[in-house]
Amino acid sequence: MMAPFLIVHRLSKKFGDRTVLNEISLDVEEGEILVLLGPSGSGKTTLLRLIAGFENPDGGSLRVAGEEVTQLSPNRRNFGMVFQHYALFPHLSVGENVAFGLEARKMEGRAIRSRVAELLPLVDLEGFEDRRVHQISGGQQQRVALARALATDPRLLLLDEPLSNLDPTLRERTRRQLKQALRRVSITAIWVTHEQEEAFDVGDRVALLAGGRLEQVGTPKQLYREPQTSFVAGFVGRASVLPGVFLAADSVRVGDPQSEEQGVDWPGVVARQVEAGAAVDLVVRPEGVQLVEPSADRALAGEVTGRRYAGETTYYRVQLSIGVVVEVAGSAEEARVGDRVGVALRPGGPLPHIFSRGPARISHRRP
Repeated sequence: MMAPFLIVHRLSKKFGDRTVLNEISLDVEEGEILVLLGPSGSGKTTLLRLIAGFENPDGGSLRVAGEEVTQLSPNRRNFGMVFQHYALFPHLSVGENVAFGLEARKMEGRAIRSRVAELLPLVDLEGFEDRRVHQISGGQQQRVALARALATDPRLLLLDEPLSNLDPTLRERTRRQLKQALRRVSITAIWVTHEQEEAFDVGDRVALLAGGRLEQVGTPKQLYREPQTSFVAGFVGRASVLPGVFLAADSVRVGDPQSEEQGVDWPGVVARQVEAGAAVDLVVRPEGVQLVEPSADRALAGEVTGRRYAGETTYYRVQLSIGVVVEVAGSAEEARVGDRVGVALRPGGPLPHIFSRGPARISHRRP
């Protein structure tokens, strides 16, 4: 069995007394697009800079194609880099920008022109070689930056928030074009973003970071349907977090055990290594619950405090009597602001995930 193309082993980094990355380990297969996703300050850009060689780790190692590269300078790693701000030369044409790295390597002129002519169609810029940078759009400029990064035939491509400077409409189109270009050249790539939609669209797998730690690595489907931590469950997609107590088997009492407000029992939850009687966070998707009558069986009573129309689905914010807010997906005219409603599990919807947060003070036995 072949070893992964890139192996990141227990990589750590501190800035002063602050730990920015804490023993990150992950593998990337050859030809794979791995997206580093996380909120601001999660450590994703620092991890990318460590892989690129722009920062030195305080611990851990990096191997690429079997070669130890931890101590190599950036220019000796043969990686390509696409920056957030493009870093194009405004006084040069599109073709000259793409050729810049090749000229620095003293490549012969005819070979340079041939390489530029080969790359521009890959990024849908054929015929643009004589255009000036200011004559093309932001999305086209980003594709010039990608072609320039690919020109030297790097063994690994690193992309740092490549779409963050584009407006939403242009961002989606450019994302699709960049992804297609990466597929055409079959290059191994690591892409940093804080946008979940971008990560799920681009990545073969997604590595989710928080507070300098790696929370989970998996396909978009795995992160959404099989979250390993409460952070993953709450960060990926839309979700509400409700307090509860794990009863036994696959059932949970929803409600704060310290509150006098009576909760309800919900069966069919997904629990991992949770003991009966443990206080838990119950992570609920909007499409996993439904609006019902307040007196319905196994329903949490509440009041609609807001709603947001989103095409075929309307999202309702419900202030529950147990003291928390839950988001519920429904039809456009299902309820109005101010209505008293019940919230219950939706048959056939995604099951709630529960995660332990310490011992509860009530019995796990059913009343």
